[in-house]
Amino acid sequence: MLGYCLKRLGTAFLVALFVSILSFVLLRMSGDIAIAIAGEGAQEADIELVRKAYGLDRPLIVQYLDWLWQAARGNFGESLYFKSPVMGIIADKIGTTIVLSLTSLAFALAIGIPLGVLAAVYQGGLMDRIALAIAVTGQALPNFFFALVLIMLFSVKLRWLPVSGSSTWAHFVLPTIALGYYITPPFMRIVRAGMVDALEMDFVRTARAKGLSKARVVLKHALSNALVPVVALAGVQLGLLLGGSIVIETIFALDGLGYLAYESITHKDFPVTQAILLMLSVAYVLLTLTSDLINAWIDPRIRVH
Repeated sequence: MLGYCLKRLGTAFLVALFVSILSFVLLRMSGDIAIAIAGEGAQEADIELVRKAYGLDRPLIVQYLDWLWQAARGNFGESLYFKSPVMGIIADKIGTTIVLSLTSLAFALAIGIPLGVLAAVYQGGLMDRIALAIAVTGQALPNFFFALVLIMLFSVKLRWLPVSGSSTWAHFVLPTIALGYYITPPFMRIVRAGMVDALEMDFVRTARAKGLSKARVVLKHALSNALVPVVALAGVQLGLLLGGSIVIETIFALDGLGYLAYESITHKDFPVTQAILLMLSVAYVLLTLTSDLINAWIDPRIRVH
């Protein structure tokens, strides 16, 4: 287990390092930071002064190493648009995104797992077709369109829930459904596939032969085996939710990292954009690593691969 953990840690570190290099280079290619700092109407001489003052005239590799060293110490500089430390801004916004991501994941699991179980138990029947229809719709329907439909129905027409903001629990209901429904199909499919395989295994046949009830066979024996891959998928999906909530947070005006990323990109706030990219990438890598380690602990067969 120790060797497997060290191998996965090394891979995770290399992936995070590569992502940091890629995001740093791509952001530098998207525009001149010196012009963003000096302003669009600045003279060339003023831009050159800004470039020297911020060390932007140095080789790109030197700029990257300096930025990485500062980032490792938690210093991402000052926002060009908000005029305050980047870490302070992110600290104020990250809580909203974490809450939205966790509630969306919980919603997806609460819908996807039962649907997957029912689809497998009644394979080929009406329940299986209903679950398939829900999965296909969730996969094909753009989350921004679904979000707008939810707003029109529950906020504009019925006036049950607020349209925007993040001050109360009610503000998170529609964003959670919009974001959570989008990741429900993968959970449903993987649980269904695992349940179909588990229900055909010898230990399930033995449990049935002992006279155990159908519910106990399905929930205690089959489902426990089918849930192993769900752990890995949950870690991956949570990472995607943390980084993929920009559209939903923008539509519902949630004061989180996604909306902050949208604002920073719009106003060419490079320090904030760079910090968000790095933090979300590292979070995704760590969540994936954690899910892999948990799976290896649950199922020892994974460690030999």
